[in-house]
Amino acid sequence: MTMRQNQAETRRQNVAKRSMTKEVKQLTGLIATLRESLDGIRKQRANAKLSGAEMGALDERRNNLLLTIAALDDRLSAVQGLIDLGRPHIIRVH
Repeated sequence: MTMRQNQAETRRQNVAKRSMTKEVKQLTGLIATLRESLDGIRKQRANAKLSGAEMGALDERRNNLLLTIAALDDRLSAVQGLIDLGRPHIIRVH
């Protein structure tokens, strides 16, 4: 590789690392917010005055939140793993 190619590759790596670090911060914040929503659902569910339909709706929301949190946790783990390995790259999501 020439010096120019090395510089271009280093630049790409730095841009990718910044991008992935930003994504980690965003994912962490989003997961924290979703966990707060989950706590809110737990508190609502503790209300004894809810009908069966209302309980069912809360259960559905809780299940959807749990699935979303699990998927985001997986993504966060993957991004952090790539950063830790020193192999940052731009991950395109379609």
